[in-house]
Amino acid sequence: MNQQPVIRVGARGRGTHRTLADALAAAPSGAVVMIAPGEYEEELYLRRRVTLVPEFGDGSVVVRPPAGGAVTVTAPDCALRGLVVRGADPTQVLLRVAEASALSLEDCEVAHGRVEVLGSTAPAAFPAPGGFPDVPDDMRPLLDDPTSGGVLWLRRVRLHGAHHAALHVRGDARTHAEDTVIESVQGIGVVLSDTATLTADRLRVGDHSGSSVRTRGGARLLVRDSLLTGAGRNGLLAQDSSVALLEDCRVLAPARAGVHAEHGAVVELRDCRVVDAGEDALVVAGEARLRADSCRLTGAGGAGVTGGERSTVELAGATVADCAAGAVRLGGESRARLTGSRLRGGGAHLLTVAQSARAEVDTCALVEARRDGIHTSGEGALVVRDSTVTGGETGLRLTSTEPCEVRETRLAGQSGDGVIVASGAVVELARVDLVSPGGAGVTVDGGARLSMDGGSVTDAAGSGIVVREDAEPELRRVRVADAGKNGVLFAAGSGGTLGDCDLSGSGFPAVHVGAGAAPTLRRCRVLDCARDVGLADGAAPVFEECVAVGVTSPHFPTNLAGAGGAEPVRAAPGVPAEPVAGARVPQSEAEPTLEGEPEPEPEALEDLLAELDELVGLDGVKRDVSGMVKLMQTVRMRQEAGLPAPPLSRHLVFAGNPGTGKTTVARLYGRLLKALGLLGHGHLVEVDRSALVGEYVGHTGPKTTEAFQRARGGVLFIDEAYALVPAAGGNDFGHEAIATLVKLMEDHRDEVVVIAAGYPADMNRFISSNPGLASRFTRTLLFADYTSQEVVSIVEHQAQRHRYELSAGARTALSSHIESIPRDAAFGNGRTARQLFQQMTERQALRMAELVDPGTAQLMVLEEADLPMSGALS
Repeated sequence: MNQQPVIRVGARGRGTHRTLADALAAAPSGAVVMIAPGEYEEELYLRRRVTLVPEFGDGSVVVRPPAGGAVTVTAPDCALRGLVVRGADPTQVLLRVAEASALSLEDCEVAHGRVEVLGSTAPAAFPAPGGFPDVPDDMRPLLDDPTSGGVLWLRRVRLHGAHHAALHVRGDARTHAEDTVIESVQGIGVVLSDTATLTADRLRVGDHSGSSVRTRGGARLLVRDSLLTGAGRNGLLAQDSSVALLEDCRVLAPARAGVHAEHGAVVELRDCRVVDAGEDALVVAGEARLRADSCRLTGAGGAGVTGGERSTVELAGATVADCAAGAVRLGGESRARLTGSRLRGGGAHLLTVAQSARAEVDTCALVEARRDGIHTSGEGALVVRDSTVTGGETGLRLTSTEPCEVRETRLAGQSGDGVIVASGAVVELARVDLVSPGGAGVTVDGGARLSMDGGSVTDAAGSGIVVREDAEPELRRVRVADAGKNGVLFAAGSGGTLGDCDLSGSGFPAVHVGAGAAPTLRRCRVLDCARDVGLADGAAPVFEECVAVGVTSPHFPTNLAGAGGAEPVRAAPGVPAEPVAGARVPQSEAEPTLEGEPEPEPEALEDLLAELDELVGLDGVKRDVSGMVKLMQTVRMRQEAGLPAPPLSRHLVFAGNPGTGKTTVARLYGRLLKALGLLGHGHLVEVDRSALVGEYVGHTGPKTTEAFQRARGGVLFIDEAYALVPAAGGNDFGHEAIATLVKLMEDHRDEVVVIAAGYPADMNRFISSNPGLASRFTRTLLFADYTSQEVVSIVEHQAQRHRYELSAGARTALSSHIESIPRDAAFGNGRTARQLFQQMTERQALRMAELVDPGTAQLMVLEEADLPMSGALS
C-alpha cells in the first residue's frame, strides 16, 4: 500500500513550508498538507488532489483569504478537515468548487462568505468522481448521474455569517450534506439553480432573512430528518421545474410560507411538520404540484394549504390544525385531493373551494371550524365521500354553480344549519346524516337544485329541512327525527318532492306548507308527532299514499291518497301551528335553546371592567370604554324609570396599526354590552372585505347580509374596513356592501353593534364613502402603538401563560432588542411580541436539546442567548 506523502506548514521547523500556497505548490497529487496552529491570510488554489488538515485538532487553523479572495478547488477528490475558513466580505464567494472538481468538507467552519459549487448548464458525459459514501440507495441516483459539474460533500460543517446566500449550487453541480448547520445569513440559506442537486441528512438551516432553501430551474432536492427554522421568508421556495422531496423534516416559524411551490415545481413532503408559519403553511401556485403524506401543519397565520392558478395539491393522512385563515383554501383552477386527513380549528372555513377550483375529499374528518366546515363559491366543484364534519357554524355552505356531490358523510354539532344550499347551487347528497345542528338540518335557498337520497336529520334545534321560496328539492328515503320545529318546512312559493321519507318526533307539525307552496309528498310517514301537517292559506300540496302513525292530532288518514280523504290542518297565514307541550321551542333559527340545557352564568360587569384594566397599555382606549359603559348604565336606568333614552350610537371606529389590541377590545366590548343587557349574546363575528364583497353582480348583498345575520345579538367586527372603498375610487362592489350594511344597521339597530377597524389614516375614507356611515359611527377609539416597555410586558405575559420566566439578563437584553426594532410598517406591536416569545422558546428548545438531562428550572428559564439575532423580525 502506498503511503500518502505529508507536506507540513508552519512558522518554523526544518522542511516546513511557511505558507499554504507554497505547500500546495510543492504537494504532489494525493498529498496530505499538515498545518500548524495559527491564522493564514492567504488565497488558496487546490489544483491537485490534496487533503488539508490541522496538525493539532479541529479549529486550531484559520484560513483568511483577503478581500476578493477565496479558497478555489479545481481538482477532483480534494478535502478540508477540521479547518476554519473565514472571509473578509460576507457578500463575496469564500469557497468555490469549480466544474469537474470535487471537495469534501468535514468538521469545518465557513464564516462570513458564500460557498459556491459550479457546474455546466449543458450536461456532459463526465464520470462522477468517487461518489459519496454512506448515501442512501434512493439518494445515490441523484448524485451518480454523469455530470461535468463540481461536487461538494459536507459533513459536520457549520456555514454562517454570509450575505445573499450561504450555499449556492449551480449548473449540474451536486452537493451532499450531513449533520450540517447553516445559520445567521442575511439572505437565503441554500440556493439550487439550473440542474443542480442537493441531498441532505440532518441539515439545519436557521436565523436567516430570506428563504431557508430555494430551488430554481430543473434543480433537484432531497432532504431528510432536517430542520428549517426562523426563515425571514419561506422555509422552502420551489420554482420553475425544480423537484423537491422533504422527508421527516420540520419547518418552524417562517415569516411567510413553510413551503411555497410555483411555476411547474414538484414538491413531495413525507412525515413533515410545518409549525407557526407567518402566512400560509403550504402555498401551491402556477402549475406546481405538491403532495403531503402523513404531514402536520399547525398554527399558520394564514391558511394551512393554499392552492391557486392551475396547481395540484394532494394531502394523504395529513393533519391541518389551528390555522388563522382556515385549513385548506383553493382558488383559480386548482385541484386538490384530500384522503384520510384531519382538518381542525383555526379561523374562517376549514375547506374553501372558490373560483374554478375542484376538491375531492375522501375519508377525512373536519372538526371545530370557526365558520363553515366546507364552503364553496364561484364555480368551485366538490366531491366528498365517507367523511365527517363536526362543529362549526355551518357544516356545508354550498354557493357555487358547479355540481357538488356529498356521499356517506356525517355532519354533527353545528351551531347553525348543517347544510346550506344557496341559490344557483347544484348539489347531490347521498346517505348523508346530520346530527344535532343548532339551526336547520338542511336549508335550500330559492333557485338551488338539491337531490337528497337516503340519510337522515336527527335532533335539529330548528326545522329538519327548510325549503325556501322558489326552491324545489328532490328528497328520497330521508329520515327526519326529533326536530325542534317542523320536520320539513316549505316556505311560501316553494315546491319539490318528498318520496318514501319518515318524519318523526318534531316539536311543530311534521310538515308545514306555506302560502302558494306546492310540494308533492309520496309514500311518506309521519310518526310520533302532535300534528302531521300545517298549511297556510293558499298552500297547494299533493299527498300520495302518506300515513300518520302515533300522531296526537292526525290529519293524514291511515291511507291518504291525492286530495281524497281528510283535509290537512290549515294554519292562519304567518301563524305557525302550536308546538307539542314540553318540546324544545327555539326562540329563532339562530338562537336555539334546548330543554334541560343550563343557561351559562352571566358575567359580572365588574369582572369585565377588571379584565379591561389588566390589558397592557391602551390607557386612552380603557378610559373611552369605561366612559361609554357609564353612559350606557345611565341610559339603562332612564329606560327602567320610564324615561326616554337619549340618542346614543353604540357603533365604533377602532383606528390603529396591526397588533394594537383592536380585536381583543372588540370582543370584550361585546361581552360588556351583554352584561349591561344591551345585547342578547355579546359574541364577536370577525369579517373583512372578502367576507362581505362578492365576486359578481348580485353576490355582494347576500354575502353582507349573511355575515350581519351571524352577528345578530353581538358585535360585527370589520377588519381593514377601508378596503371596502378602494383608494383609487371608482365603482366597486365594496360600495354595495356598505349600502347593504347601512340598511341592516338601521333595520336591526338594537340587535347588532358594528365596529369598523383599520389604519388611522385610511378610516376617514371609509366613513366619508356613505352619508349613512358618518351618522352611525360618531365615536373613534385610537389605538396607539405599544411602547417598547409595553412590548416587553406582553412578552412577559406570554411567558407566564406558558410557564416560562425571563432571567434578569434576558429581560435587559429583550428591552434593548425591542428598542432597536424599527418602528416602520413592518412593526407588528403585539404580534411582534408574540413572535419574539415564540422565537425565544424555539431557541431555548434547541439549547435544551444539547443538554443531557436538563432540570425543570432550566426548562422554564429563557436566557439572553435565546433572543433572536438582530434584525430577525424586520
